[in-house]
Amino acid sequence: MKYRKLGNTGYEVSAIAYGGIVSSKHVDDAVIPGDGQMKSDYYVSWALDQGINYFDIAPGYGDAQLLMGNSIKDHRKNIYLACKTKYRDRKRAEQDLQESLKLLHTDYFDVYQMHAIDSMEQLEQAFAPGGVMELLREMKEKGIARKVGLTVHCEEAAVKALEWYDFDTVMFPVNWHMNLAHGMGNRICKAADEKGVGLLGIKSMIECGWDDETRYNSIYPKSWCRPFYLDKDTEVLIAAIKYSLSLGPDVLIPPGNFEHFRFGVEHIDDILKHPFSDDDMELLKARLPLVEDKPFFDSSCYA
Repeated sequence: MKYRKLGNTGYEVSAIAYGGIVSSKHVDDAVIPGDGQMKSDYYVSWALDQGINYFDIAPGYGDAQLLMGNSIKDHRKNIYLACKTKYRDRKRAEQDLQESLKLLHTDYFDVYQMHAIDSMEQLEQAFAPGGVMELLREMKEKGIARKVGLTVHCEEAAVKALEWYDFDTVMFPVNWHMNLAHGMGNRICKAADEKGVGLLGIKSMIECGWDDETRYNSIYPKSWCRPFYLDKDTEVLIAAIKYSLSLGPDVLIPPGNFEHFRFGVEHIDDILKHPFSDDDMELLKARLPLVEDKPFFDSSCYA
């Protein structure tokens, strides 16, 4: 496993991170047959054996905190553990934080993030008096959050957040489709690089969006957007991952199903040895007309 600097955090992390939703059995309205504590233990053990040392999770990932928490309990000192809260007010965010510490059997997080900022309005709520940013600043001072970050889908809010506070990390969709069709990601990738902010790229293995009915009837119900299908899209998937890396993220977090996580882990070394090429671009340009009009995010996120 290749390890990469996560911005200026001082962390050397695996190029592929473990997305905690992989451990879940119940997520949103789906129940995943066969998954549960034993499967979570297997997924985490496999990840550790491959050299994965960055694990990211959130309270909104179904029962993932409970299951993954049990799976990593004996390995806490050997991994970087990142968690999140979606609450914009300090009071509820602190309750979220305490529950996460309990379920994940830890007394600190290596990274703690305000989660899923989708608009400037939400960012302003987070920074307002009594907002979640008060908690993040305090937890960092106390060492309960060694580093603080944000996860965000709205690029305007992402860039503005880095102007308002010296975040250590930012998690953002770095996706071939959204970048080629809409230029989404260019500004935040540039801002993160200039400020030394660790950039965690999500959606690198995603082709486009899908509606919930399609998602829950698919073989990848843990993925919020439609990933490339591994039985037929391998070549273009690798091109898509290379494209995402070419934009600048330090780390990629695959979709929530174990199959894509395993694919990323098994191919990342070769991908890093053979960066994005003209041939890869031709593959993606040929694919784009098939998906560019399909939904992905609300247009306000990348306008």
